[in-house]
Amino acid sequence: MLRLATASLVGTAVEFYDFFVYGTAAALVLGPLFFPSFSPLAGTLAAFATFGVGFVARPLGSVVFGHIGDRYGRRPVLFGSLLLTGAATVAVGCVPTYASIGAAAPALLLVLRFVQGIGLGGEWGGAVLLTAEHAPAGRRGLWGSFPQMGPPLGFLLANGMMLALSATLTDDQFRSWGWRVPFWAAGLLAAAGLVLRSSLTETPQFRELSETGQRAGAPVTEVLRGHWRLVLLTAGALSVGYATFYSVSTWALAYGTDRVGVSSSVMLTCVMVAVAVKGALTPAVALLSDRVGRRPLCLAGSALSVVWMFPLVALLDTGEPVLMFLGFMVALIAFITMFAVIAAYLPELYEPRVRCTGAAVGYNLAGVLGGAVTPIVATALSEGARPPWGVAGWLTGVAVLSLACFLALPETRPEPEPASARETPGEEAARV
Repeated sequence: MLRLATASLVGTAVEFYDFFVYGTAAALVLGPLFFPSFSPLAGTLAAFATFGVGFVARPLGSVVFGHIGDRYGRRPVLFGSLLLTGAATVAVGCVPTYASIGAAAPALLLVLRFVQGIGLGGEWGGAVLLTAEHAPAGRRGLWGSFPQMGPPLGFLLANGMMLALSATLTDDQFRSWGWRVPFWAAGLLAAAGLVLRSSLTETPQFRELSETGQRAGAPVTEVLRGHWRLVLLTAGALSVGYATFYSVSTWALAYGTDRVGVSSSVMLTCVMVAVAVKGALTPAVALLSDRVGRRPLCLAGSALSVVWMFPLVALLDTGEPVLMFLGFMVALIAFITMFAVIAAYLPELYEPRVRCTGAAVGYNLAGVLGGAVTPIVATALSEGARPPWGVAGWLTGVAVLSLACFLALPETRPEPEPASARETPGEEAARV
């Protein structure tokens, strides 16, 4: 179980590294390099628009790879999604700027970002089901948290590399070629991830579906007919998580450097430390969900998000590193209180025959509202007087939507086994 969970974590970290490194580049350099004729605000908006295309593509990727996962197995999804995302990321690092090839430069950027999104749309469902369907029911939350630690690891790796390059290179060197290095590094990381995943086995639940002839013939059709309400509820519920994370990691980075006047290295450090705290808390929160349930934690996280968005914006606008870090940390604690448990929660909401499609579509559809739209809306709303209370209002509205959707979803945590049937820690360790 530990080997399976680790392989899932590493692969997910690599894919999210690919996705996040684009977001950081969009906040720091892509505007002037690929949209030089735009004003600084318009260039940032255009860069965030190409960033948002990846989120629009993710539901499509979850449909494509979800079909593969429900028809042919979870394992092929893990290889195909990682290969596609890695190749697209390396290619982004090779795209000439607007000064070299004109309008073809942002067009290529748009296409490659779309391909990135398709690959990542398939990754989450495959990685989560690999652990969730292998894990014992009483520890599904804990083991499912391993792929949920992949995004913060990928974020720290991507931004750590960007921070190191921006700190050691001159501004001209970083804008000329330094920003491309993290994209090229994605090729090596993807190769390592593929090697690690080569020994993985298919999940027991999919093998059972195959042996009994119960695999879905048309998973997408079944999801649309029988689970459309569940898909919309899960998408709405998870939207605040995306909105929170990308407000902190993408919009706040651009706002802090452009409007507040904080250096990019200080902003990156504040965000990275907050993300590290979030990642460290993930397994503890997930383990708690195995004891108290998935839904109570999701309700608590979304409720905290409702009350924290105005303080978050106020603390960001101070420009003081400690206060900004406090704002980011509390926001990400609210985020992880929800997202640490959804790797167990979403698969438990869907029946096994359409689980790869349903869970992945709901998860990635949330990214359109929370991840694609929020940085663009926040950038537009932050133009003008400071602090940008319009951004806080937008984020609070998304949080209220998520809270309402979580209230409409059921609890799924399996009933605890009787004490006589439960394994002792030594027996469980021996079996694992």
